[in-house]
Amino acid sequence: MELEVEIEKQNGAFRFAASFSLSARRCGIFGPSGSGKSTLMHLVAGLQKPDRGTIRLAGKILFDSTARINVAPEKRRIGVVFQHAHLFPHMNVRSNLFYGWQRTDEAARRIAPDALIKVLNLGHLLDRGIDRLSGGERQRVALGRTVLACPQLILMDEPLTGLDRELKYQIIPYLQKVFAEFAIPLLFISHSLREMRLMTDEVLVFREGLLQGRMTTEELARSSMTAAGYTNMLNLGRPRMSGDLWAYRWGKNELVLTEQGESDDDLFELDAREIVLFKRHPEATSARNLLTCRVKGLFGVNNRVGVELACGDQTLVAQIVPDAVRELAIEPGAEVVAAIKASSFRRLH
Repeated sequence: MELEVEIEKQNGAFRFAASFSLSARRCGIFGPSGSGKSTLMHLVAGLQKPDRGTIRLAGKILFDSTARINVAPEKRRIGVVFQHAHLFPHMNVRSNLFYGWQRTDEAARRIAPDALIKVLNLGHLLDRGIDRLSGGERQRVALGRTVLACPQLILMDEPLTGLDRELKYQIIPYLQKVFAEFAIPLLFISHSLREMRLMTDEVLVFREGLLQGRMTTEELARSSMTAAGYTNMLNLGRPRMSGDLWAYRWGKNELVLTEQGESDDDLFELDAREIVLFKRHPEATSARNLLTCRVKGLFGVNNRVGVELACGDQTLVAQIVPDAVRELAIEPGAEVVAAIKASSFRRLH
């Protein structure tokens, strides 16, 4: 994706201005409510007209105030998935899915419908009416309809807001599969750091209508540690029974948890504050997980220090205080033991 934006827009008392160029495949637009995220989406999609500036996608000018160019939304080849699915109520799932496909030039049809229907697990829903779909199913159909229009870019505007926690983490794996398999560039708009970490690699941070920064999603997560703490995200395969607990492979390590996973690729959260570091292997502890790790680096501000740990072929971040850093002589290259209780892991579902 080559997206170049340099625009300004005044909406009443709210002024929006942005200048950036993107080539990342999965980019996030992050910020609190009222920061200008949705304004940017509407301007790029052509749903609003900037007061001045330029927008280019893949080398094509979509908007240029000086040259008086303003390409119509339906001709921009930009797909939009909103917070609410906005499906056609008088059509069944199949008709909704193929709405954009039928209106796309044959030369631009580069996605096989059967493959997309399989990835989104929609085959059994094709003849079903829209009023008989759950919230998560509606969002999957809306995504499928957008993808089958074969856009050059997809904008997702808070697509998971409003879904309950269970539905939200049911649909995220489908989103990840679609963007991995069909390689469509994505601009993902959200105020949720967790959603950003799951869906994007790079992030533009907005506040009060202005671009405040640009960073990797991991850098954003670490910069937020002082306010919200840091959360490790671990993909764990199907477990085996280990006494009364569940044992998972995690790279070259094995982790013991109290919670049972349900698939071959479950996602678990682990709060960095739940990891206790020792200078050497403790004689006895109630923690079921003791990992010998090497310190890769330290980050943080004030009284919170993030310690990046190489645990075999995997990485963890522990959060400790400056006194502990000094007492344990923690520095890059040092060896420590990370102790984690089996109950500290939480499966996202």
